[in-house]
Amino acid sequence: MQSAITIKGQATIPKPIRDHLGLKPGDKVKFFIHPDGSVVLLPMRPISGLRGVIKDPRRKPVTIEEMREAVLAGAGERFRRSKRQ
Repeated sequence: MQSAITIKGQATIPKPIRDHLGLKPGDKVKFFIHPDGSVVLLPMRPISGLRGVIKDPRRKPVTIEEMREAVLAGAGERFRRSKRQ
């Protein structure tokens, strides 16, 4: 894929690249120049997008038994709702 540079120094990012990066109008991108001379373009994501990436050390892991109980409780609720209809 290629794109031409305008007189203002702007280039259009081809649609397949925009789709791949999830870019929409108004989004910002960041450019990185690597030591080998290659350039990488990445979307800038809001810091809120990182929520949940790092585990909270205060939270204990959920046990298999707790997961099983939650699944059964959810299945029971779904069953009760389907009986009402």
